[in-house]
Amino acid sequence: MTSDVSPKVGPLFIIVLGASTAFLPLSLHIFFPALPSVKSDFATTEAIANLTVSVPLFVMAFASLFYGALSDRHGRRPVLLGSIVLFIAGSVCAAAADSIWLLVAGRVLQSAGGGGGLGLARVIARDIFGADRLVKVMSYLTMAYALGPMISTPLGGALVDFAGWRAVLVAAAVFGTVLGIVCWFVMFETHTKRAVAGVRFNPLADYVHLFSDLKFSAYVLQSGFSSGVFFTMAAASSFLMIDYLGLPASEFGLYFICFPVGFITGTIISSRLAGRVSVETMVLGGSILMTVGALTQAGFLLAGIVSPLTIFVPGYFAIMAQGIALPNAQSGAINVAGPLAGTGAGIGVFIQLLAAGVFTQIYGFTADGTPIPMAVTVSISGILVLVVGMIPFLMRWGR
Repeated sequence: MTSDVSPKVGPLFIIVLGASTAFLPLSLHIFFPALPSVKSDFATTEAIANLTVSVPLFVMAFASLFYGALSDRHGRRPVLLGSIVLFIAGSVCAAAADSIWLLVAGRVLQSAGGGGGLGLARVIARDIFGADRLVKVMSYLTMAYALGPMISTPLGGALVDFAGWRAVLVAAAVFGTVLGIVCWFVMFETHTKRAVAGVRFNPLADYVHLFSDLKFSAYVLQSGFSSGVFFTMAAASSFLMIDYLGLPASEFGLYFICFPVGFITGTIISSRLAGRVSVETMVLGGSILMTVGALTQAGFLLAGIVSPLTIFVPGYFAIMAQGIALPNAQSGAINVAGPLAGTGAGIGVFIQLLAAGVFTQIYGFTADGTPIPMAVTVSISGILVLVVGMIPFLMRWGR
């Protein structure tokens, strides 16, 4: 099945779709190198400074639920454009904050906008390419998602070192403005049959209906717990590298590239195997590899062997595993959702960000200046990845 809007799609449209996917991770990852500076400038604790990451994750999570449902009802284009406007406004407010709580408030507004792009890009891809080609397209979109941190984290580290932490928020506002202008002229409405389909606006009933499907729940939970692994590694590694090991933010930004490179490697593997290996098998394989990578990293940290290599080499393989499993889990969930594809995509983003926020804040609350809280948090989320990642595979072969 391919939508009748597909003949309108050109390279610029695909680039805009990829950029829409990337602006959520941009708002998150460009800020990671700024966390120690924020803690120092506002004379606060690591746990409170970490609220500038974990609270936005929660806000993005809940916002994504409404974006998906609204797009099923009102169309993809106006909802996407509105989310970009919120993102820009929040970036400006956060850059101007003169207290930690105003910074958190600005990041909340920024993240309310950032919650739109990722889920809407996924469902727009389904509108255009249909279920049969969705895994391959999703692999490319998740590759674009990985380019956000690959570019933004080293950029954020350089900006923090040379211009201060506020510069990263100004850069995010500039990116959002450029994306919004281009999107206005290039993005067209892809949900052309919403009136004919008689989509009802009853999100709670839709959520209950989708979560009653065990396979759908397993797919979105796998994506969520794997995001918990990644975001815990990302947030904790900045403190370990900068505060614990005494390295500059720019050096952390360079090492951090291992994570998005691993993610891109995984998405390349996923795109090459799409259509040849089942979604269930890819999700299980990625889950196994992620658990091994997470537990290996935790083992080094618990043994007191803390260095950039023991943090980022096992992390590379764990995040590569996420790149393998995530496009398949996302596609599986959206295809299971059927006519509620927008709502299903929104739930997928919600669970991803909610789990990421929960595990990031668990780390923040338990952080004590040592590597132990990171090791424990990553281990728990990694084990949960494997538990839920097995469910679709077992359901397929148990029929």
